[in-house]
Amino acid sequence: MSSSAQIRPQQGPGRPKDMEKRAAILVAAKALFIRNAFAGTSMDAIAADAGVSKLTVYSHFGDKDNLFREVIRSRIEDLLPEETYAFDPRADIRDTLLRVALTHARVDCNAETVGTFRAILSDCRQGNPRYGRLIWEEGSTRTHGLMDRLLQQAVDAGQLEIEDVPRASVQFLTLIKGNLMMRQMFGCTDCPESYAQEIEATARAGVTMFLRAYRPH
Repeated sequence: MSSSAQIRPQQGPGRPKDMEKRAAILVAAKALFIRNAFAGTSMDAIAADAGVSKLTVYSHFGDKDNLFREVIRSRIEDLLPEETYAFDPRADIRDTLLRVALTHARVDCNAETVGTFRAILSDCRQGNPRYGRLIWEEGSTRTHGLMDRLLQQAVDAGQLEIEDVPRASVQFLTLIKGNLMMRQMFGCTDCPESYAQEIEATARAGVTMFLRAYRPH
């Protein structure tokens, strides 16, 4: 056997197992953070639910704050991948905005998303505002940045006329969900079917109103 063969490192059979453990930790942490909020979720509980040791949790994520950030980032990227905000100059801007609006409104207004916000508000009330800031940084800041990019591309292509793109992004993301997220927050959604229909109708109406304001005349 050659010396090079002797020192060649093994081709990590444990690597996929490591990624499986990481994924299991994220799944467990997502469920526990939503159910018990940040303050009520321990690293011991996350490790137990994931079927790993607490040392494994720390080795993958460092600390609880960083794990929470990774959970939020992973969840947002799953629900609102970057392709959602892709701009195609050949497509009608209405179709592009409608795709974003329907995806966003359905995500923002669903029960699991609202449950996450409830958990964050619970922590904020207990004097832990930094967790709310983590949500804002990983969720809203990312979303608004991608929306800014899309709208600026549409302006550059002559499909929209907008002087203040960041402000228009906020207007768009507010218009497409109206008060529906707050209704979910306060438990005022008795009929899932009619609520789903309202989400779609509100998103479509929001796109129409936005285009009335910003489409070239």
